[in-house]
Amino acid sequence: MIAAFLVALTIYTCQVLGIGLPTFINNYVNNLLCIPLVLTLCLIVLQNIKSDNRLTIPIFVITSVTLYYIFYFEWYLPNVNPRYTADIIDVSLYIAGGVIFYFLQNKYISQPT
Repeated sequence: MIAAFLVALTIYTCQVLGIGLPTFINNYVNNLLCIPLVLTLCLIVLQNIKSDNRLTIPIFVITSVTLYYIFYFEWYLPNVNPRYTADIIDVSLYIAGGVIFYFLQNKYISQPT
């Protein structure tokens, strides 16, 4: 996940500095990385609070967070601020990010020693 964070940070930095990026990277990669990054941070906090590195985030919570992001960024914001646009590709990338997180979180869960 550190690599995903660095990719997202690099894309954001290039956008702020006005460095041209390919359209797909500029418009879509951060949407794919968003849910896994947010949920990984939540998982780390949860595991530290509970002192249990075997905890995972349930599918219901992953789905709820994904639907919240879809609602907020693809429906609500485009309706109240012209700077934002609704995009079905973004919706599918948020969903893909949730699915990726669901399957990968178990791979990185610390096993008891």
